[in-house]
Amino acid sequence: MADKTREELREQSRENIEYIIEYMKKRLQMVNTAAISSESFDTDQYEELLDLYDYLAKKDHFTLKETETIVSELGQLRKR
Repeated sequence: MADKTREELREQSRENIEYIIEYMKKRLQMVNTAAISSESFDTDQYEELLDLYDYLAKKDHFTLKETETIVSELGQLRKR
């Protein structure tokens, strides 16, 4: 999965949300990937998801604390 640029992700679409969530799951090496599904997010949260995507794209490695914080943030952004 090649990284997309912010410009390529500028459109708030279901396809881009799916890409961002799959990218995050891969980068965070999530074991329970079913816990975070792209269907759980609306375009209302798109800018926040894109900010998290940018953060993940800039870093090579993540501490356990960073991973926990990002997963927690994703949990807060999920549709209720």
